[in-house]
Amino acid sequence: MGLRILSIGIVLGAMVCTGGWESAHAAGEEESEVRMAPGTEVNFSPEVVAGYIHTVIAADRALYTTHVVDRMQENRIVIAAEAWKQRKALPLPAQMLLMSGRVAEMGGSGLRYRLASLWPIYEENGPSTAFEEAGLKVVAENPDEVYSGIIKRGDQRFFKAIYADRAVSKACVDCHNGHLLSSKRDFKMGDVMGAIIISFPLPTEKKETP
Repeated sequence: MGLRILSIGIVLGAMVCTGGWESAHAAGEEESEVRMAPGTEVNFSPEVVAGYIHTVIAADRALYTTHVVDRMQENRIVIAAEAWKQRKALPLPAQMLLMSGRVAEMGGSGLRYRLASLWPIYEENGPSTAFEEAGLKVVAENPDEVYSGIIKRGDQRFFKAIYADRAVSKACVDCHNGHLLSSKRDFKMGDVMGAIIISFPLPTEKKETP
């Protein structure tokens, strides 16, 4: 049930955030209501759910980067900087994603997402498990591949998916190439700089009664 509710919420969120809801109505498409009987299950695979979540995150990240950060800097209105609070600047795109991930985690649904890299500026943004390290290596070599699997935290099962994260902004490239703590300083636009890691709880397995 939890996965079904999360799935439907992500689908609706994706439509609103990416403009799908408005574009469907703008195109004059006809809609008809289909009522489901109480208790009807609408099942989504974990891979599909993770894909919906990643679509929303990637869309928000791209829009913030191009329509806020890049636009503000090109017009010399305000810059994006790591110490954005002290400098009264905009958060870097990576910082915005990390902050939104922390807010999402506080929601209590069990959904988690964050950025991670094999070349993190700060240690906490590196892989935290062998699974994440393996996934980061796979998507660094094959950006179109999604590394995913089921993991356990205590008695709870989670689905975890790792998607390549490319340099989508000059601010991202400049920050990593120029940062004193950076271990890699030759990033270019479009390069894989790390990955977006998404995880969410799976329904509890039903135990067979003897």
